Amino acid sequence: MPTTKKRILVITTGGTIAMKYEKDTGVVPCNELMEFLKSFSQLSEVADIDVYEFSNIPSPHMTPEMMFNLAKYLDDIIESSNGDTQSLQISDYDGAVITHGTDTLEETAFLLDLVLTTRKPVVLTAAMRSGNDIGLDGPRNIIGAVRVAAHANSIDKGVLVVMNDEIHTARDVLKADTGRVNSFESPGYGAIGYVDTDDVIYHRQILVRENVWTDKINSNVDLIKATSGIDDRYIRSSIENGAAGIVIEAFGKGNLPPNMIPSIQKAISLNIVVVVVSRVNTGRVLPEYGYLGGGKDLENYGVILGGDLKGPKARIKLMCLLGKYDDVDKIKKFF
Repeated sequence: MPTTKKRILVITTGGTIAMKYEKDTGVVPCNELMEFLKSFSQLSEVADIDVYEFSNIPSPHMTPEMMFNLAKYLDDIIESSNGDTQSLQISDYDGAVITHGTDTLEETAFLLDLVLTTRKPVVLTAAMRSGNDIGLDGPRNIIGAVRVAAHANSIDKGVLVVMNDEIHTARDVLKADTGRVNSFESPGYGAIGYVDTDDVIYHRQILVRENVWTDKINSNVDLIKATSGIDDRYIRSSIENGAAGIVIEAFGKGNLPPNMIPSIQKAISLNIVVVVVSRVNTGRVLPEYGYLGGGKDLENYGVILGGDLKGPKARIKLMCLLGKYDDVDKIKKFF
């Protein structure tokens, strides 16, 4: 008996995958991706596809609020590609693929991974080359993403990212190069699988999964990167502008210059949540060093040590937690 094809919703949000090069303007958004997806014969051979345009914006224009609205859209109601609201639920689809710009893809993927309640596959993909570039990678990445979303072994793995035939978790993946087609990596952990010619192959399990099911987020969270000789001016600015949280990418295992400490203490006294992660690509922050500004010293002041998350994702996670809780002790448990 023939195998029934899966039904996959493809949601477009913009990015390079939906852009073309124009001589006078450079690479800019265009309106051709939707029609391309509807007529992409190789795509229809993989699954039954519906296409919906959520947005058509450059990746740097994406905001946490838009990411959260995308998550709510996925969980609550799905509109059809012809523009008529059919009150379809995510249960009417076997999975979803989201095309996205590469610059903020890892943040959108992680926010979706935190807040989505569906167990069905949700896969993000993108392109490093625009639609009329030589050797464009977008169509292949879309095919790979749909194959992953339609695969039985992709269920209950959280949000995934498929680029260059590799499958990454939303939590671990990051953009590691500005231009190569193999720009997306999971430093320290590696891809969890790959898209082969005949099958989708997973070669390890996902052991770390986090959920913050919330009805809202608080995007008033700043991210500060520590550098040698940095003072506390950016922390003071966050305090003065009413930040609800501050994430600091510290040195090594979570250590900071002493000039930053007084303002960190002031922020905590004002109930501003301060999270410290490392600016290093791999490894955790730990309460190891006890000198002024060391990880142990910071923890004693009430700073939350953010494990192995990198700054942009720790910021996304804190936004979700601040939207759900106003108790610092509860937030601390999630880190």
